[in-house]
Amino acid sequence: QMQLVESGGGLVAPGASLTLSCKASGSNLNTYSVAWFRQGPGKEREFVAANKRSGGSTIHYADVVKGRFTMSRDNAKNTIYLQMNGLKAEDTAVYYCATGARLISSTLRLPSYYDYWGPGTQVTVSS
Repeated sequence: QMQLVESGGGLVAPGASLTLSCKASGSNLNTYSVAWFRQGPGKEREFVAANKRSGGSTIHYADVVKGRFTMSRDNAKNTIYLQMNGLKAEDTAVYYCATGARLISSTLRLPSYYDYWGPGTQVTVSS
């Protein structure tokens, strides 16, 4: 059983940067595909970024964050990160990390295919 805990959220002004972390315990991250999702107020959970277990350094990004967000993982620390630059008001959401053991390329962006989720961390972008 894997446990995930996100941290690093907060209130920032438009244009600012934040780095979120997701610490895993109970299992090794290197055997899982990992992802970030977010859920804004009144919206459904949406895909942000993912790295497939067998995908090496390839990171898949949602178009709305491409070029501004960077996802990485440190298997030695059992932690994944989301560096967010150029934050906009529409990035306001609860951000979740998730892991899955049986994901393939066509399911990476679908939250229902992930096995484990963190409780989320709030990111608010406001002036």
